[in-house]
Amino acid sequence: MHTDPHYYPSASRRMVTFGKRGMVATSQSLAAQVGVDILRKGGNAIDAAIATAATLTVVEPTSNGIGSDAFALVWVKGELHGLNASGPAPKSISCDAVKALGHEEMPAHGLVPVTVPGAPGAWAALSERFGKLPFEQLLAPAIELAEEGFAVSPVASQLWESAVKRYGQYQAAEFTPWFTHFTSNGHAPKAGDVWRSPDMAKTLREIANSHADAFYQGSLADAMDAFSRQHGGFLRKEDLQAFKPEWVKPISVRYRGHDIWEIPPNGSGLIVLQALGILESLDDQSTDPVETLHRRIEATKLGYVDGLRYITECSAMQPSVEQMLSSDYLSQRAGLIGQDAINPAHGNPLKGGTVYLATADDDGNMVSFIQSNFEGFGSGMVVPGTGISLQNRGWSFSLDPQHPNALAPGKRTYHTIIPGFITKDNQAVGPFGVMGGYMQPQGHVQVVTAMLEDHLNPQAALDMPRWKWTNGKTIEVEADFPNHLALALARRGHHIVKVADSITFGRGQIILRDPDSGVLQGGTEPRTDGAVLPL
Repeated sequence: MHTDPHYYPSASRRMVTFGKRGMVATSQSLAAQVGVDILRKGGNAIDAAIATAATLTVVEPTSNGIGSDAFALVWVKGELHGLNASGPAPKSISCDAVKALGHEEMPAHGLVPVTVPGAPGAWAALSERFGKLPFEQLLAPAIELAEEGFAVSPVASQLWESAVKRYGQYQAAEFTPWFTHFTSNGHAPKAGDVWRSPDMAKTLREIANSHADAFYQGSLADAMDAFSRQHGGFLRKEDLQAFKPEWVKPISVRYRGHDIWEIPPNGSGLIVLQALGILESLDDQSTDPVETLHRRIEATKLGYVDGLRYITECSAMQPSVEQMLSSDYLSQRAGLIGQDAINPAHGNPLKGGTVYLATADDDGNMVSFIQSNFEGFGSGMVVPGTGISLQNRGWSFSLDPQHPNALAPGKRTYHTIIPGFITKDNQAVGPFGVMGGYMQPQGHVQVVTAMLEDHLNPQAALDMPRWKWTNGKTIEVEADFPNHLALALARRGHHIVKVADSITFGRGQIILRDPDSGVLQGGTEPRTDGAVLPL
């Protein structure tokens, strides 16, 4: 990988980071420090990922929490493993039950969109199968930060303030615990303010001491059940008791001599693979930057139309993943790409709140891990006395019984959060990810094409000005997106809209390993408070 920014001459904003013995990259420097400390104490990349993920629930509650879902791709001893820790809808919920409450579509906030949280189960499952250090030791740094407090970072404070406005529109009593726990007299902490949560510390300690059993079987499950019952929610202890993270076989496509890996549905990584497969099937690498960008945008739109139409619980999908990734089908889709922008029939991507982390150790292990409450703090529901902010993942369900992603008891919904991984010749190249709700597949396409076709290093790939398809022919671009490219795309029929807020364009991290020297190179997002730290 080299640093030539190709057709983005001002793309690279900071230098790539190199390391030899290990590396952690994520959206908060305190969390990255925790992960590196775990490596220094003899932990492996999996231990570092767990410790970092737990810490992120404390230091970036604006994007994830103890009530999040999680996915992971784990490279260990020459093999890639997938973990789906997304929780299902409660057993007592249904389309009719939600409509009986007066909703014509799934609400964004409150207890209705709450699904079973999977993150604590993911931490325990990863530790049990691949970890080296005691589970309690991995959560100790997060517990200490929650008890003693930390200085809130700038981007987190901005997102915190947005959440105060978002939940402030509701008068229902069930929103009060969020304000009690996450604000001071109704105000969000400002950048540099010290924030602490004894409740989160207590909850994390219970999870640590019980290997997450307290969360799914014990006192924490009782607390979630009681809060849900009190305010008319559907989540019950029985739903929590039935949950188990699922080890899955990752799916992939070949792109520019590399294999790009994603978690299978219900995750939306299939969109990434379709877009890259469509680009690969075009079979000619244009040197015209406008043509290159146009094709990437169109391929991503085509992948998204299919993804938003078909992705749901894998067992309920028609057509199958194999059919959607078949070479004949991808070639057929590629044939739709011409000189002008097309107008897809479906799709209206939204922004979201997620954390991503990547880790690597000197034994060759690497982890791509993502964890999310979906939109910011999630549902706006905090279980009193626990600091558990419950996700609003059920918001993605459809109340149309004929839709593939229709709400059903015990069903997992379409999921925006996706970890990515690259291999070549059956050897690990490294983990990558881009946070941000429905921006995530688009971010994956952009960083993968930047590294493997434009030959940018991880940091330069993350620094590139981004584009985002929102609907129809509309493409939002960052403020520093080159004007000459924006105008050229507009001449091809794209409706280009410049957006000042870079947070909506995703936040990512990447770690790659040189196959010859073993040297690691990492990048972290300039759009967030991120850090990439070598050991």
